[in-house]
Amino acid sequence: MNVSTQPELSVQDDVVVTLDYSLQVDDETIDQSMDSGTIQFLQGHGDIIPGLESSLYGMRIGESKKVRVLPAEGYGEEDVDAYGEIPRGEFPPDFPLEVGVELQLRDHDGDVMEAFVEEVRDDIVLLNFNHRLAGKTLDFNVSVVDLRLATLEEIVHGHVHDQDVEESYE
Repeated sequence: MNVSTQPELSVQDDVVVTLDYSLQVDDETIDQSMDSGTIQFLQGHGDIIPGLESSLYGMRIGESKKVRVLPAEGYGEEDVDAYGEIPRGEFPPDFPLEVGVELQLRDHDGDVMEAFVEEVRDDIVLLNFNHRLAGKTLDFNVSVVDLRLATLEEIVHGHVHDQDVEESYE
């Protein structure tokens, strides 16, 4: 009797990956799935940072590894020109002007830009428009929790769809 079995699925393009992770920057844990839940993404579609995505190829359910992502393959190098000085009077009097406060601004075209307060001076607030992790080396500990083939719709759209929502519309 000849029994054919499908080879075990591994991380490859068009596979939905469920990942358990922790992220350290400068030896400090800044995020982990224990706190925020596992992440799920469509491999090969740029849904996560390139350095992490490329390191996952070939992994199988239950496998773990440490991954170091340099800035160029993470959130980019820090752009020294991505700072802006805003007169303090431009902010509402009740706005919490403290270092680290995140805010969203609209540019002249109405596009949303994210920034955070870098420094507060007597008359000027220095805003940083870089991603918070720009210029940082990222150290991940990852474990593949689950893998499944993506649906055609997910592949066309380039991201994972909530299976519960899809099933509720059938």
